[in-house]
Parts: sequence; C-alpha cells; structure tokens
Amino acid sequence: MTETPPTARTGQELIDHLLDHLSRHPKRVVFTEGEDIRVLRAAARLIERRVIAPVLLGNRDRIRALAASHSVSTRSIHVIDPREASDFDLFCRRLETISRYRGTLPGNLAEIVARPHTFGALMVQYGQADAIVGGNQALPAAFFRALLHTIKPRPEVPRIFGLSILIGPHLRNLGGPGMLLLADTALIPTPEVGELAAIAIESGKLAQHFLGRRPVVAMLSHSTHGSSSTPDALRVAAATSLAKDRVMREFLDIGIEGEVQADVALDAEAAEIKIPGALRRPAADVLVFPNLDAAHLSLDLLRHIAGAQHYGQLIVGLARPAARLSRVASVETIFGTAVAVAVEAIKYHQLHPESDF
Repeated sequence: MTETPPTARTGQELIDHLLDHLSRHPKRVVFTEGEDIRVLRAAARLIERRVIAPVLLGNRDRIRALAASHSVSTRSIHVIDPREASDFDLFCRRLETISRYRGTLPGNLAEIVARPHTFGALMVQYGQADAIVGGNQALPAAFFRALLHTIKPRPEVPRIFGLSILIGPHLRNLGGPGMLLLADTALIPTPEVGELAAIAIESGKLAQHFLGRRPVVAMLSHSTHGSSSTPDALRVAAATSLAKDRVMREFLDIGIEGEVQADVALDAEAAEIKIPGALRRPAADVLVFPNLDAAHLSLDLLRHIAGAQHYGQLIVGLARPAARLSRVASVETIFGTAVAVAVEAIKYHQLHPESDF
C-alpha cells in the first residue's frame, strides 16, 4: 500500500521520510485562510522543501504586504482572491447544482462561493487542488460546514471524524516509532458501535499508509477485557468485535485491540499485569477514544503538558483529503499538517477504492 519500508523510526525520521516521499509526488494544497503570517511562513517552507505547491486564498494585496512586512518570500506561492478567480462563475453554477441535488436553498450563491472555505472546498472537489487545509482563523463549525456542504461524503464511513497525529520521540510509550494517532478528536460526541468500528478501521488504514507496516489500533475504555460491565464499556467491546470481523472479512492488515485501558494499550508491562497470560505486544499506534471529551482532553494534555507536537486534524470520511487547524496552531503544526494531508492524497485511490477521486 505504501513505499515506506517496514522499519522502526523515530518521530522526526518518520516526518523526514514523508517529506522525501512527497518530494517525489508533489501535491497542490489549498490553504483557505491565507492572510495569516503563520500560513505564509509554512507555505514558504513547503516551497523551500519542494514538496507542496501551496495555494493561498485571500486578498492578494494584503497577503503580499503581510509577507513583505515579515520578510517572507512569496516566490512560487500561488494566491487566489475567490471573487477575482476565473472559475468563480463556474463554481457558483456547480454549487447551485449541488444544492439542487441535495434539496437545499443556500441563498446568495455568489456570497457563499466568495467565502474562502467554500471556494477552497470546491477547488478540491473539482480537482483544482489535491487537499485542503483551513480553520486557523475560524471557528471549527465554519470550516466543517463548508466541507460538508461541498465535498462528497464517502458512503462506507457512517460519519466523518477527526484524526490527530502526535509526534513525540522524547515521550515514553508514545507509539512504537514516536508517532501516535488519536481519533475522534473533532466531531462525534459519543460514537455508536458502528461508528466506533468505522473509526478504528479508517484510522488503521491511514496509520498503515504513514507507517508502512501493520498498525495496532487500540479501542480505549475504562475497562480492559470485561473488567467492567458498564454500558460504555460494553459499547466499546461491541465495536471492537465489529471492527475485528471487518478486518477478517476484508483481509485488512490491521491489528485491533479492545476494549482496553490506555496503559494497557501503550505500556507492555501494564498489559502483562492486567491481562494474565497475554503475550508481550507492541505499543498501540492508534488510540480510538470512547467519546469526544476523552479524545480532546487527552490531545490537549499531551500537547500542552507532555510537549507532543500536533499535526492535524485530518478529516476522515470525505471523498477528498482535508485537514483542520487549531486557531492556536504553530508554523510547525501548519507545515506538518499540510505534509500529512498531502501524503494522504498521494495514494488516495488505494486507501479509498470506493471513492471517485
């Protein structure tokens, strides 16, 4: 599925490999909020590494003035003002078609298409960019609304969700190679059994794509293998069973563990104590959380206390690669998120053969 050899790497080595892989398959990534010095600096860095052709949406004069005032080169950075774009009228017609098909009445089409989130989503939906990154200056709902109204959903994923990538080779037990994926960190408050199983499978596919080997996906709970029989623990156990069945049925090379506590998922010594007779196992590469509160709180604690570097969220379940940034995202986060979503775009056909990408 991927050209990555199945060898262990540190977190930084993994990022370097992704950059190397991407340098052989450059992608076009549209940034919906280009009037942001952080985005400009990340875009300049991407150009310098020759891995991504960045497209920044916004007012051209303001972006150039912002770059000049901070001594950031805009060479090879493509800037588009949606209202002045040659495809503006075409996108208005296409959004009207989408709206009629879905039975919605969007109001002023020109006003909606002029919004950078909508314009960027249309660029990706209709092949003028390979992936979209946004949210660095907007509330999450505004970015998600544009994606959901514009980009086709993938029918095999019950609900879209967010997948966050953490890098922390200095942290003990943070995944095998210092990379850990967390899901769902964005959208579904309390996933149902089928949704949890789908999150595990789709996250596992992406982990395999990034790591180049069989990933281990842990379905987290306050319970380990029936140590508690609360409704939430039983929900995670049922989702684990469903995910394992799908792995076998579809011949997927993904390991599913569950339901397990976080220490069992990440620490082999804890697993040996809490699961008598269990074989020593590698640390989980993906953590699937039972609800959004647990996922989001864990993400913030790992970032702000443990010092893990955060890339993403990758938005999973759409027919095109997309990623959302936090409003407090650093230049490094924006850079790494763009790299991650572009690498996802390289082999989108293989990852999602049902898609018409």
